[in-house]
Amino acid sequence: MVEIHVTYRGELRCGAVHAPSSAELVTDAPVDNQGRGESYSPTDLVATALGSCMLTIMGIRARDEGWDLDGATVKVTKHMVADPRRRISKLEVRFALPNLADEARDVLERAAETCPVFESIHPNIEVPVHFGWAELVR
Repeated sequence: MVEIHVTYRGELRCGAVHAPSSAELVTDAPVDNQGRGESYSPTDLVATALGSCMLTIMGIRARDEGWDLDGATVKVTKHMVADPRRRISKLEVRFALPNLADEARDVLERAAETCPVFESIHPNIEVPVHFGWAELVR
């Protein structure tokens, strides 16, 4: 169990503290939803959580197998809709990864698509994933 303490700071901004580490982050409502867009929005954090979780789980498997995943990147593009309610409609995920053997690719792709955040995404949200093997330039 982990606690996150969130405080409303006014003007559509919140501060959040990760209790175990005391790390802080700030959220701000996006410009298209009456905010200033000066920091991550709450829905941006969903996209951030997805990409970082997928890479972290891939990193665990790569480390366990002795595969070098250093420098791998992921870009998550968040799409919003407003009808019937404002919500995330799609999270497009694009990886740039080193050139690894087919066996490693299969293991790491399965790992990414079974990370806890991916498993927690509502089925109404599309999550197309592209693994760009050999796209990482070192």
